Amino acid sequence: MTAWNADNEASVSDSGSVTVLEGSSFCISSGSGDIMSDGGTNGAFFQDTRIISGWVLRINGSLREPLSAQRPQPFKATFVGRAKWPGGKFDSPLVVRQVRHIGPGMQDDITLENYAAEPVECDIELQVNADQADLFDVKGGRTFDTSDTTRSVRDGRLIIEAERHGQQRGSAIGAREAQATEAGLRFTVTVPARGKWTTSIIVVPLVNGEAPEKPFREGQLPHHREGVRRHLDWEEGVPRIRIEDAGLQDLLNRSQSDLGALRIFDPHHPERAAVAAGAPWFMALFGRDSLLTSYMSLMVNPNLALGTLQTLAGIQGRKVDIDSEEEPGRIPHEVRLGVTAGLSLGGTAYYGTADATPLFVAVLGELSRWGLSKDVIQPLLHNADRALEWIEKYGDRDGDGFVEYLRPNDHGLVNQGWKDSWDGINFADGTMAEAPIALCEVQAYVYSAYLGRSLLAHWGGDSDLEHHWAAKAAAFKEEFNKRFWLPDKGYFAVALDKDKRPVDALTSNIGHCLFSGIVDRDRAQSVMEHLMSPQMFTGWGIRTLASDMGAYNPVSYHNGSVWPHDTAMVATGLMRYGFVDEAKRVALGIFEAAGHFDNRLPELFCGFDRGEFPGPVPYPTACSPQAWAAAAPVQLARILLRFDPVFTRGVVHLAPILPDVVGAFRAENVLLDSSRVTITASGNQGGIEGLPPGLKLLAEPRPPLAYPPGSPEAASGHAGLNQPGA
Repeated sequence: MTAWNADNEASVSDSGSVTVLEGSSFCISSGSGDIMSDGGTNGAFFQDTRIISGWVLRINGSLREPLSAQRPQPFKATFVGRAKWPGGKFDSPLVVRQVRHIGPGMQDDITLENYAAEPVECDIELQVNADQADLFDVKGGRTFDTSDTTRSVRDGRLIIEAERHGQQRGSAIGAREAQATEAGLRFTVTVPARGKWTTSIIVVPLVNGEAPEKPFREGQLPHHREGVRRHLDWEEGVPRIRIEDAGLQDLLNRSQSDLGALRIFDPHHPERAAVAAGAPWFMALFGRDSLLTSYMSLMVNPNLALGTLQTLAGIQGRKVDIDSEEEPGRIPHEVRLGVTAGLSLGGTAYYGTADATPLFVAVLGELSRWGLSKDVIQPLLHNADRALEWIEKYGDRDGDGFVEYLRPNDHGLVNQGWKDSWDGINFADGTMAEAPIALCEVQAYVYSAYLGRSLLAHWGGDSDLEHHWAAKAAAFKEEFNKRFWLPDKGYFAVALDKDKRPVDALTSNIGHCLFSGIVDRDRAQSVMEHLMSPQMFTGWGIRTLASDMGAYNPVSYHNGSVWPHDTAMVATGLMRYGFVDEAKRVALGIFEAAGHFDNRLPELFCGFDRGEFPGPVPYPTACSPQAWAAAAPVQLARILLRFDPVFTRGVVHLAPILPDVVGAFRAENVLLDSSRVTITASGNQGGIEGLPPGLKLLAEPRPPLAYPPGSPEAASGHAGLNQPGA
């Protein structure tokens, strides 16, 4: 199966489409609220299955004239239209209001309001289809056989079911006072003069004949549901931001709201929130995406990282499985629930990623610096140690000390880093690199994992273990700088290929090496200069591949486009190594780009130079909202504040370098430990109100978290950074 390597980007949604989502459920419709049964990508989805593929409302035999579509909250949309008056009255006084809620199914509250001075009889027909197609098939535009779909009327509801791969999926559609037929629902109503008529149409998904635990029900207000309450609680708990730059304030507020909307919950542990990769097609747990997003969102709420770690720990690999690429200690790439997931992934969890496992340990180490209690971190240490065992046993396939990937089957991902498209890793001349491939940024994450485990050992009072992992990190850093450095080019290879040849393309991946601190200090200047060159920096962001490389294409997915999260990580690395002006330039470029996307950054945009067009050129299949794109502005704001808690040392750093265009910054309700603090900043001045007891404010950037005092690494001058962070 080649779909993994051809279809791992999003699919094109219809122009003007409206998406609502809650947890892993979502619905994509036209701007009128209708969903056409035309084989496209629109529909309502529950557990990766399309439970509604057609939803067309006709009043008096005609479609509505759409007037407005609004999405006041992520899980809710309101569609306003005008219905045809019987006899074809030109200015019809019949207004249709359709309020859609998504969650454990779908609920459409429909109101027909008559502004005329006379009553009107209306024939209302809702035509419904539910192909029960798997999300993978819909997203990939693949045709599938629907001849096994059955339609029947039971207990006043239309039931549409299909059996696929040994599982039965179905949809039950009903409404009060509706006449259910095998085609849909019908209503014959009289709307009084200056009056209105209302109904609630409810879709209940069926999995092997069973409804969700708490489906939509007649008479129960959707805003009383648990999912809605969770979203409102999130909005109440995130920082309250005020900035003189109104655009940046809107961008950060939009990011916080989107991060809340993209959360998903483990039904067995409903208190745990993890973050999905993006809407609409990636509303699932992704190891790498979820970890990096929750790391970049620490200033919004560190509990998102904790929930992500806890959820991933629960599905950490236990055995060797060729189909799913599961291995003991490995953190999965992706978790899906659709009926064909087993065919696409080798199981509901697919493990084919090289970077999620070291990132798991690195993010756990980071959390210890943010004041989370030992009660919640201690249980995850076993998972961290199993992840480190995977790095050394299964990740390092040939014993050379580096983590490589090579899929063991013919359906997994060919490339298993963040640039996971089939053509994502190539030489400067455009030739494809062949696996096994050892990516530079994966080694950077391994370095962070080793230092993170050392930090966790220090935090736990185990000095022997602390020194062990610090020494391992120092040796690893030294070997990396020897093997990946390209002295004739002045930057690091993006990878080593199957023959251990350096893959010499100039890519944004090397910025991740700055981010982790694995780059030797005397090489950082040259790396910075290449990243900030016109071949890499577009003025809006950092290209994934330099414009003078053989495979460069500004409209490609990974070979010349700009990804906001990738750019934010590069900016973090620049700031870490003291390239303050360059980091500020990159941050401002992304902020200004966001203004051209209504202050919601997409997953990626095209890599054209800033001078070529008035604004950044959208990439046609980019997800929006997308998790790490939403988190990128938060991370960039953090590096401009140079805000860094280090609870393990009893300090918090705040040394702002805000550009003049940003003006005064104030963030209230920022969670530190169990306290809520207020951060204020303007230019180079800043302060924190309400610090937890015992925590000291330092008006200086965080210095490198060095190796343990007295260790051979410290004595030899190997200064390292323990975690990816500002």
